[in-house]
Amino acid sequence: MIVTYEPADGTAEQVSTDDLSAIESASIEEAVGASWREVEDRLRAQDPTAMRAVLWAVRKRDQADLVFSTFDVPGWRRRLKVRIERPEIDDVLDNILAEALAASEDAAIDAMLPHLRKLAHDRADVDAALAALGKGHLVKAPAVSED
Repeated sequence: MIVTYEPADGTAEQVSTDDLSAIESASIEEAVGASWREVEDRLRAQDPTAMRAVLWAVRKRDQADLVFSTFDVPGWRRRLKVRIERPEIDDVLDNILAEALAASEDAAIDAMLPHLRKLAHDRADVDAALAALGKGHLVKAPAVSED
């Protein structure tokens, strides 16, 4: 997953959770008070504490004395967001395929596509993942808001 912080000056700071060390991930778990699986779920839900914790952990690399309880992100609703990457898209589609009945497989995937496209960091990854699963016929270009 990618956490993006966009301050008022328009520059974007992007942090992939794939680039976190085990110690940083453990620090995030401790700060949030949740297991990594729960942190990931909270990130998908755009939870401000989880997003702030990821940004905090990465910033600690350069500012070792940074304290989570005082680390703030003013205007977080406008400035922080999380988007999923291709591996997460593949996982979601694999899970849908595993759970869907053969007769309603396409309907289950089709129902999830707007949500996947909205959460995807790169929306083309959704179409590529569908094609990789042999479901390229479901590729459409729906109008999805950037939020």
